[in-house]
Amino acid sequence: MDLRLTAVFEHCYGEGPAIEADLDLPLDPPATTVLFGPSGSGKTTVLRVLAGLERPRRGRIAFGDEVWLDTAAGLEIPPWKRRVGLLFQDYALFPHLTVEGNLAYGLREPEPARRRAVGEALERLGLAGLGGRRPGQLSGGQQQRVALGRVLLQRPRLLLLDEPLSALDRPTREALRRDLAAWLRESRIPALLVTHNRSEALALGDRLLLLQDGRIRQAGSPAEVFARPADPALAALLGVENVVKVRVLGREHGLVKVQAGRSELWAPDPGGLGAWAYACIRGEGVGLEAEAGAPRSARNRLPARVVAVEPQGALARVSLDCGFPLEATATAWACEDLGLAPGGRLAASIKATAIHLVPIG
Repeated sequence: MDLRLTAVFEHCYGEGPAIEADLDLPLDPPATTVLFGPSGSGKTTVLRVLAGLERPRRGRIAFGDEVWLDTAAGLEIPPWKRRVGLLFQDYALFPHLTVEGNLAYGLREPEPARRRAVGEALERLGLAGLGGRRPGQLSGGQQQRVALGRVLLQRPRLLLLDEPLSALDRPTREALRRDLAAWLRESRIPALLVTHNRSEALALGDRLLLLQDGRIRQAGSPAEVFARPADPALAALLGVENVVKVRVLGREHGLVKVQAGRSELWAPDPGGLGAWAYACIRGEGVGLEAEAGAPRSARNRLPARVVAVEPQGALARVSLDCGFPLEATATAWACEDLGLAPGGRLAASIKATAIHLVPIG
């Protein structure tokens, strides 16, 4: 069975930039597709148009053989007939209903079946014993579980999640992220999830669409997109700390030797390189160690001077001069063990596989 969601549309708010979506997503087997990008890139608008809450200026949307929207033909299926589950950041629970009442809202089964379904949902959501409470008596994480449970109980054909964990504190968000990943697998409902959080994208997504200025700029598995951005601008959107212009010096055994500032690096050859390229290096791909012995370029082990150390909780951002500026991410323990401080000397080690080369031109 080749069930697909296809959506090609253009939408615009007032005089703002047009959002141009072009989606063709396989829905069988069910998978979670992450819409990733900065604020204002059009992620939420795509969900609202798919749900039928926004009507685009022009376009066509089809779920399998069922056409939801065709502006040229004057066809538009209303939201309630699309059988889409939509979960916003603000939960949208009914404050006057209990947890059980919120979960049961909209269920059309006979009373015994409805009670059984709600009871099973309370157990699965970790809310056993809380069915009689109202939303105001719950924590943020508990409210989000109720909101998700209510959507899943409707058995939608498509699940749309708009940054469902963003309003939660970090410990609650991380715990609920693990549960959400399990529920998405168990429900076997195809889902589109909006986030600008890299950890959520990697943990929850089977595929990722990178949006910028209302357009899909890159697609693939989350790991592929984050590891191999298509160009420097997308690398910056994805949070790659180092994008360095390098000169190509030569090739050997599938590797490319490049010059970055005063240093030389080895990286996998992506093909299609000219004389110059951009080297994309994530901060966590840079290892730090006490300076010892001569640097060995084949292992990308470079002498470095510490320029600055910026604590960030359990981690720290370390700015280095390795013959070119380099940002590294280190644990607070590593910073303490190495005695990192501005002006200090050490060695920076970068695996060749941690460097992604992007052709220029």
